[in-house]
Amino acid sequence: MFDSDLSTRTLSTNLSSKVVEPTNLVPLQLGIEDDIPPHLNPEISNLHPAKLCERDSAIAPIVELNPASTANGKMPEVILDALPVVALPESEDFPEFADMATEEEAVPEAEKKGFVPVLKNRNFLALWSGQVFSQIADKVYLVLAIAIIANHFQSANQPISVWVSAIMIAFTIPAVLFGSVAGVFVDRWSKKWVLVATNLLRGMLVLSLPMLLWISKDFKLGELPLGFCILLVLTFLVSTLTQFFAPAEQAVIPLVVENRLLLSANSLYTITMMASVIVGFAVGEPLLALADTLAAHIGLGWDVGKEIVVGGSYAIAGLLLLALQPNEKPHPSDLEPPHIWQDLREGLLYLKGQSRVRNALIQLVIVFSVFAALSVLAVRLAELLPGLKASQFGFLMASGGAGIAAGAALLGHIREVSHGRLSLYGSIGLAASLLGLSVFPNLLIVALVLTMLMGFFGALVAVPMQTTIQAETPEQMRGKVFGLQNSAINIALSLPLALAGVAETILGLKSVFLGLAILAIAGGLVNWYISRND
Repeated sequence: MFDSDLSTRTLSTNLSSKVVEPTNLVPLQLGIEDDIPPHLNPEISNLHPAKLCERDSAIAPIVELNPASTANGKMPEVILDALPVVALPESEDFPEFADMATEEEAVPEAEKKGFVPVLKNRNFLALWSGQVFSQIADKVYLVLAIAIIANHFQSANQPISVWVSAIMIAFTIPAVLFGSVAGVFVDRWSKKWVLVATNLLRGMLVLSLPMLLWISKDFKLGELPLGFCILLVLTFLVSTLTQFFAPAEQAVIPLVVENRLLLSANSLYTITMMASVIVGFAVGEPLLALADTLAAHIGLGWDVGKEIVVGGSYAIAGLLLLALQPNEKPHPSDLEPPHIWQDLREGLLYLKGQSRVRNALIQLVIVFSVFAALSVLAVRLAELLPGLKASQFGFLMASGGAGIAAGAALLGHIREVSHGRLSLYGSIGLAASLLGLSVFPNLLIVALVLTMLMGFFGALVAVPMQTTIQAETPEQMRGKVFGLQNSAINIALSLPLALAGVAETILGLKSVFLGLAILAIAGGLVNWYISRND
C-alpha cells in the first residue's frame, strides 16, 4: 500500500529535524478499503472504522494510538517509518500546507443549511427539474381525462361520476399489481434510463390521444364508446409506467445527494409535490382551457391544446433527465434475468431484519392513511362548518397542503435533530391536531388552522422517515424497498377512502378523529423507542 522508505524520506525532508508531536498530525488520508500496514498493529490500540471523517471527498479512518507508545509526547519511530506522505503537520508550523483546508471547512456556515447546497448540485437540479414537470403532468392528467369525458362521452343529463370512477380504477389497478414488481426491475436496470424512458413514453401516449379519439369516434365496444375504452387503456399504461418511475426516482436521490443533505433534498421534493397538487387540481382546468384556446388561435385545427400541455410536460421531464449522471454501480445480478418472487422475498427479508427502515415505512403508511382518511372526512367536516358547503372541502385540503409545504421548508434548514426525534415531535403534533378537530368540529377558523397544523406536523414525520429509508438502504436493495413502499402507500391511500366514510357513519366524526389521533401517537412512540434503542 505505502512505500515506507519514500514516506520516511519525504517526511525527513519536510520536517527538517522538527520533533513531530502526535497532536500536530492530521488523520491519515486512507481510503475506506485501504489496509493498515501490519507492522503498525503493535503500536495501534484501536482502529475505529465507524469514526470517519470526510476530507476532500475521501473517507479516512481515525487512528488512535496507544498512550504508552507516545511516551514523552513523541511519535514512535515505527509509526514515522510507515506514515504516508499525506500525514502532515498542521499549517501553522508549515505554511506551505495551508491550502490543504478541507472542503467542509471551506463551505460558509450559511450554505450548509437550506436548499442552496442541494440546488448547487447539478445532478440533483436535473432530477428536481424533471420532477417538477413530471409531477405537474401526473396531476393534470386526471383533469385532462375528466375534460375528455365531458367533451366526448358524457350525455346531457348523465352524471359524470360513473365515467370518472372507471378512470380512477384504471389509474389505481397498476399501483396494486405492479408497485412492488416494478422495484425488482428498477434494481436491475439503469435508473437514469428508467426515469428518461418512462417520461418519454408517457408523453408519447398522451400526445397520441387526439389521433386515437378521432379515429375511434364512430365506433363502440359493446355499450361503451371505443374512444372511452382507448382512454381507459392509455390511463392504465400511463399509471403502469408511473410505477416504474416512482421507485427509480426515490432510489436515485441518495445516489446524487450526500447523506447530510438528504433531508433538504426530500423536503424540496415534498414541497414540489404539494405545489404540483395545487397547480394540478386548482389551476389545471383553466390551464388546459387556455391551451385549447391558444391551439385554436394558431390554427392547429384539432382540439389538441390540452394533450400538448400534459404530453409535452412528460416529454420535457424526460429530456431534462438526460442531463442526470448518477453514480450507479453495476451489480453482477444486473446481467441476470430478474427472479421476481425471489427478489420480492429478499426485499421483505431485508425489511424484516432492518427495524429502523421497517419502522420508518410503517410511519409513512400511518401518515398517508391519516391524510387519505382526511380527504374523505373533510367533506363531512365542511358540511358541519358554518360558512362552508360540502363541495368546498377543498379549502380544508388546501390548508393541509400549505401546512405540509411549510413543514418541509422548515426541515430543509434543520441539521441537528435526529430523524427519530423529528418523527416523535411530528406524531405528537399530528395527534394533537386530530384531537382538536374532534373537540372543535364546528369552528371554521379553528378547523382551517388545525388542518394546516396537521399538514405541518405530518411533514415532520414523512420527510425524515423517507430520508431514513433512503440513507439506510443499500443501493442494490433500493428498487425492491421503494417498490414495496410504493405498494404499501398505495394501499394506505386506498383503504381509508373505503373505510373512513363507513366509520364516520357508524361511529361519528369525533370518534374517527380521536381514533386517528391514537394511531398517530402510537406510531410515533414506537418509532422513537426503536430509534433510541438502535
